[in-house]
Amino acid sequence: MATHVKARAGQEPSVEEQLRHLRDLFAEAPEVGKKAFENVVKEIADQATHERPQPVVSAGRVGIRLGTVSELTMLVPLAPGGAERLRAFLKLLNGNLDGATKVGTVHDMRFVFVENDTKLIFATAFDGDWDAYIDDFIAKIPDYLDILSSSFEGWPGIHSPDAKDYFLRYQIAAEGWYVAHPDLTVADTTRLKRVGAAVDEFLDQVGG
Repeated sequence: MATHVKARAGQEPSVEEQLRHLRDLFAEAPEVGKKAFENVVKEIADQATHERPQPVVSAGRVGIRLGTVSELTMLVPLAPGGAERLRAFLKLLNGNLDGATKVGTVHDMRFVFVENDTKLIFATAFDGDWDAYIDDFIAKIPDYLDILSSSFEGWPGIHSPDAKDYFLRYQIAAEGWYVAHPDLTVADTTRLKRVGAAVDEFLDQVGG
């Protein structure tokens, strides 16, 4: 049977202890998992001991952040007719909520209908902390947020003092995450695109 990681009092388990625990767990995994684990266990050990990836930290009240980028994932019940309304709204916009550009800190947003259209997975990545992100939506696109969220069961309205608590009730913090460029904000990316376009134009002129 798999053993539990036993840390010294007041300390996190060492990398070696965590690796031993992981090996014990995968001893009971399906054969495909065992083989895959053995194939990469040395690489995993090297990453864990010598190439430690940047750790995730808190995004504020809930969620995690890597560098400047935070995540928010909700599993929320849909009100009667909510799926139909929200799907029609998204379809009108070709499934592309470009209006979120007004917020200025949003990297991406996803809307996934699940459990026979009774629930919605909403997932997004954004710059900064959780409270600032919600405040940006309240200040810059409150009506859009109410259009979207009125499809949720029991949504109190974005201007309600209970709005943030509603989000907190249904948000599920990620345990792990990957961000290709965690230190680039949306503004940084936009600026780099402009610089790149200007350099390309200059090189075209020189080459021409």
